[in-house]
Amino acid sequence: MKISEVKAGMNVSIEAEVIGIEAPREINREGRVLRVANALLRDDTGTISLVLWNENIDKIKEGDFIKIDDGFCKTWQDKLQITLGRNGKLTVLD
Repeated sequence: MKISEVKAGMNVSIEAEVIGIEAPREINREGRVLRVANALLRDDTGTISLVLWNENIDKIKEGDFIKIDDGFCKTWQDKLQITLGRNGKLTVLD
């Protein structure tokens, strides 16, 4: 699947390049402190935001090519974003 084909509500499996990562921030959700960061992904059809939580933040860096299997696309503040959710898997490609 290409980024240009991604729509809100879809399960997503894509390969893309990480072109930017925001600094992680901490949030308090139901008494637990969690880390969250947004990464910007690019393929030959466009860009999209990837939301990373906790240990997944440390798995990637700018310039990495990654594969996301069984991610989920939703809209946040009128922009599409991919999240791994409960079933998604993030793999850094060689």
